[in-house]
Amino acid sequence: MAMGENHPAEPSSETMTVIIADDHEIVRDGVALILDAEPDIEVVAEVGDIESAKRRTAGLKPTVLVLDLSLGDESSIPAIPEILKRAPETRIVALTMHDDPSFAREALNMGASGFVIKDAAGRELVDAIRQVVDGGSYVHPALGARLASVQDGPPGGLTSRETEVLGLIALGYTNPEIAERLVLSVRTIETHRASIQRKLGATSRSELVRFAIENGLAAKP
Repeated sequence: MAMGENHPAEPSSETMTVIIADDHEIVRDGVALILDAEPDIEVVAEVGDIESAKRRTAGLKPTVLVLDLSLGDESSIPAIPEILKRAPETRIVALTMHDDPSFAREALNMGASGFVIKDAAGRELVDAIRQVVDGGSYVHPALGARLASVQDGPPGGLTSRETEVLGLIALGYTNPEIAERLVLSVRTIETHRASIQRKLGATSRSELVRFAIENGLAAKP
């Protein structure tokens, strides 16, 4: 397997081509090792940031893009529609450390075809790739059950977790404090907050607070 962004081997016409987008080189190398072991899968590029993922996917138009949902300090989810617009035949499998159903729901709503948890990656990722290429979708089984049990209802299209985060934001908690209260990482809270702002069209904390108050989300937890 060639290292770096490009893999020089030319795949056959029957080979499924894959781009791996993850900001950790050790993860990229591990995923590439697993996929390159499959006779009909060829990793054609590895990238570490969202702009490179957009550019390389648009240029190479792989069969599948394996996309980490947190590249650097930003969520990759908002980029999914643009990626698919430029490479409409490419299927996206989200690979993430987050096991919160809200991430899976948003990624799938944005156009991803599969959702695999990094802790379970390996054979499962190969299965997910094959399933989405065959025209299906794939969600990590345990997460899929939780996703199916989530009922619609929170205002603004927010998930239950996002309403929790928004309520704590409205009460004046900082991201680290929210992370501690909800037993999540600060990075996960930042991703939730970005998703909340995007869904509500809010650009300032005051707008978030106003929405939370108007919808009864700012009560003491």
